[in-house]
Order: sequence, then structure tokens, then C-alpha cells
Amino acid sequence: QCLLSGSWRSDTSCRMVVSTLDKDNRFSGFYLPGPAAGYSELLTSPLEGSQQDTELVPQPTFSFTVNWRLQETAQTSVFLGQCYVDPKGEETLHALWLLREAADSPAEDWKGTR
Repeated sequence: QCLLSGSWRSDTSCRMVVSTLDKDNRFSGFYLPGPAAGYSELLTSPLEGSQQDTELVPQPTFSFTVNWRLQETAQTSVFLGQCYVDPKGEETLHALWLLREAADSPAEDWKGTR
């Protein structure tokens, strides 16, 4: 049925754990990048998001924000995607993401988003 609640693992061993969706299809949880992310100082980071109502759309879109817990820099990522169910009932998430790092000044703004 494409509910995001539960534990998800990416192809790069990142892990996302999502709480039960509330009555407004909102959720919270945490995100932990895998070893491929390259940040040894990265801690488990909180996430918050929402999903389309599965009663209206069987393969819903979703979005969530992660505020990274890093020791030396402020970073936030947003993820936007869709949950798919294959003919065997297997759920898969496909998502795009943007990472924003705090810049020191407006002149440095251009390098803050990846």
C-alpha cells in the first residue's frame, strides 16, 4: 500500500526510519548515511515530512527534510520522491534530493547548494 512507516535502506547503505503517519499524512523519524557518505562526524539526524493520502493515490509522492547533525557545519537536505509498488507487492522509493550548506556571505551563496 506504499506507506513510508518503517525502516528503509538505500543502494548506498543509508538508512531512514519513519514513524507512523499521523491523520494528516505527516511523519517524523531519523536518517543515518552509510559509509559512502564520507562524513565520519555525522550523527543520526532528525527528519520530518509528509506523504500523499494512499486512499487517493496508490503510489503516492512524498517529501521530507533532514537537518544534519554535524560538528562543524550547518546542512539541510530536502528529498522529494514517489513510492512505487511492483506486481509482486514490493515497495520501492525513488527520490531526488538537494543539500544546502550554510554560506558565509551572499557572495558565497552559489556554492551552498548541491
